[in-house]
Amino acid sequence: MRKSTLRRSCAALATATSLALALTACGGGTTKKDVQSEGGSAAAAGKADPNAELKKGLTVGFLPKQVNNPYFTSADKGGEKALKELGSSYKEVGPSSATDTSGQVSYVNTLTQQQVDAMAVSAQDPGALCTALKQAMKNGIKVVTYDSDTTPDCRNAFVSQASAEDLGRTEVQLLAKQIGYKGEIAILSAAQTATNQNTWIDFMKDELKKPEYKNMKLVKTAYGNDDAQQSFQQTQGLLQEYPNLKGIISPTTVGIKAAAQYVSGSKYKGKVKLTGLGTPNDMRKYVKNGTVEAFELWDPAKLGELAARTAVALSSGQITGKEGETFKAGSMGEYTIGKDGVISLGKPTVFDAKNIDQFNF
Repeated sequence: MRKSTLRRSCAALATATSLALALTACGGGTTKKDVQSEGGSAAAAGKADPNAELKKGLTVGFLPKQVNNPYFTSADKGGEKALKELGSSYKEVGPSSATDTSGQVSYVNTLTQQQVDAMAVSAQDPGALCTALKQAMKNGIKVVTYDSDTTPDCRNAFVSQASAEDLGRTEVQLLAKQIGYKGEIAILSAAQTATNQNTWIDFMKDELKKPEYKNMKLVKTAYGNDDAQQSFQQTQGLLQEYPNLKGIISPTTVGIKAAAQYVSGSKYKGKVKLTGLGTPNDMRKYVKNGTVEAFELWDPAKLGELAARTAVALSSGQITGKEGETFKAGSMGEYTIGKDGVISLGKPTVFDAKNIDQFNF
């Protein structure tokens, strides 16, 4: 039996705001976890079976930070395509705002109530989501985070865009080359609580401590909350507050596009360098008109695909999320789970005028 249901009385009790409590109170109902234990599978016993057959007919829910965000649209379409290929079902839920943390919690609870087999979540706030995600796992639902992580105990595995260290350090390296390793710089981030942004920024700061950057100074980190208008205004504010600013790093696709839009129409075009993480389709115009020399990113569709394949591998018992386990991700090849259940997609790609037309996402 692949799916199980909670007792009807429990379902009636579980509302969007009290679902986790209700599910605990109605623990007498049968859950996916109970079914898996009854089946005596290797996964239920906490052991991976790399030779286990991939299950079909699963339902995997994708919960991005923000729906209708071009980046997450691309990522989740990659997940949808992979699930279709694997014979399973895809569904997407999520808030319309990138700062609606309570909304994300509500959607986790909804997916738990619906008893999906697995969920792929990009966390806005790791602390706020943890309790809800733990409840999902108690109900036998496999939890994969992608793009932005929670703490390791709140999910089974994290699909990382690339090494956080690689991303943080290479963005500093890209900008340093463009400004001749000299001058004031700023960072335009997303939300202050975004775990991926903050981790990358920590590595940026560490990279800047190296001797070769002694003539570069980080003067401010601003937050545009992954909102185009706010990011546009923050860019304007940075350039007004720091008239000697030489460069800006924006490790967010919404932020770098908004910053490029402002710079391209201002007196700062060609004077203030801009880099960070962006999509080729968003940034093509600004690369070709000279506003941006080079920026980087991974392929978000591949990130979503790997998240989906990881979710299915977990649900099938091929992996449990422990360090050293390996699994095949279709045409993407074989992946090995690293420390704390982290699976790295690969190194980021640098886009510039020479190669940007080779990409379409």
